[in-house]
Parts: sequence; C-alpha cells; structure tokens
Amino acid sequence: MKMYIVDAFTNELFRGNPAAVCFVDEWPSDDLMKKIAMENRFSETAFAIKQDDAHYLLRWFTPAAEIDLCGHATLATAFIIFQTAAPRGTATINFITKQSGNLAVTKVGDRYEMDFPSYHLQPVAVTAEMTAAFGARPEEAYLGRDLLCVFSDEEVIRQMKLDQEKLQQLPGLLQNVTARGHEYDCVSRSFAPKMGVDEDPVCGSGHCHIIPYWAAKLAKRSLVAYQASSRGGVLYCEYQGAVTKIAGQAVLYSSGTLNV
Repeated sequence: MKMYIVDAFTNELFRGNPAAVCFVDEWPSDDLMKKIAMENRFSETAFAIKQDDAHYLLRWFTPAAEIDLCGHATLATAFIIFQTAAPRGTATINFITKQSGNLAVTKVGDRYEMDFPSYHLQPVAVTAEMTAAFGARPEEAYLGRDLLCVFSDEEVIRQMKLDQEKLQQLPGLLQNVTARGHEYDCVSRSFAPKMGVDEDPVCGSGHCHIIPYWAAKLAKRSLVAYQASSRGGVLYCEYQGAVTKIAGQAVLYSSGTLNV
C-alpha cells in the first residue's frame, strides 16, 4: 500500500497539519484502516480509491474512529493527486465521500481550494463546564457538528490551558475556540479528545463552523484564518452560504510503502 505524509495548510515542513494519505485499489477492512490510522498517530489518515482521472472515493480515520469530514487530509490527498497522478491541465479533483457527499478541490496557483459544507450554528448557553474545560469563560457558544466557543481576546486562545477529560464531556464532536485576530481575521484552535486527538493542529472542518460565524460577525465573505496550535497554519476562506470555500498550501514530507 502506497502512503504519503503531507503537511497541509502550510508551505513549510514541520508546520501546518500532517496527514497520511493511502491509495488503495479497494477498501481494506475498517479494522485495518483503523489500525493504520492508530499506528500513524496523526489526527487523520485518508484512504483514496481512483475512479477516473478526476474522481476518487475518499474516507478519513482518526486514531480512534472514522470521521465524517476532514479538511487537511482532503487537501493533502488532492495535493498528491495533482503532484503525481492528474493529467496535465486538470484543474479540479472530485472526491466522493461516504458521509459528506461530493467534495471538489481546485488548484489555484499554489493553493488548493476546497468546497466544503457550511455547518448551521445553533446558539447554546455558556456553561460552567465550558469554563472549567477551557480554563476561561467564553463570551458566546454555538453548536453545529462541533461546539464553537467565542472568546474576546486572541491571547486567551493562544495561551489556553485545557482539561482534556472535561473537554470530552462537552457537546459536539470537536470543540473549537476562536477570537477575532490582530494579524488575521480570526484565530482559533480545535480539540478532538472524543476522536483520540487532543488538539488538531489545523482543522478544515472546524472552519466550516468558524468561518460562517466570523463572516456574519465581520460582515465580510472572504477571510484569512490562523490556527494557533504549536505548529500553526493559515486558511484562506470564502463564505458562500451553504458552502464554505477553504484553501491552503501543502508540502510533501515523505512517501513510502506499508507492509500490510
């Protein structure tokens, strides 16, 4: 099985979010894909099957379970296809996914632009449990697939000390925190202890919550977002209602063959 490791949402090695990308002729068993993801210990490992030059089946696994949507591993998969397999002149790769429908990735200069579904955000009460988990009290809280908590100061996001056990008790598949940025439109971090990932270094699907919020708050459709994990990463985003476009760069770290 051929596998690549790509740092996504960055143009520098050892930054952004690393993803493993495996290309297979048919799906391995779910158990094997889970074991490969657990062995890799990245926040996601992607598995892709070629249908034709512009269409691939795609699934994503965390070290704990299969997940319904993943931005950085989709970007990483498209990056490898454009670099190694797509015919000259190909502009868009279409991914057919198990739980999130068809996802298109278009190469625009040195960036890879993904069309992702926007999550509807339902306001929820700020609770003492949120404050205990994040170590700071949110100003606002919303629930889509994930929990989104909004804070007043970027430095609170950057310096946040978390209680992972308490995070697991909060609603949402992931827990995202965000604040308005100084250098960027918004700054955020994303946590996924329920999926076996303490912190996702740069989370594309989390920004399907974050960008709809800030697009409304700032009254602008195009935003540049920064994920303030220890690795850091930049996302170039455009809110289009039902669709959130998320673009970023990527760089190849390694390629090899799995003995499975």
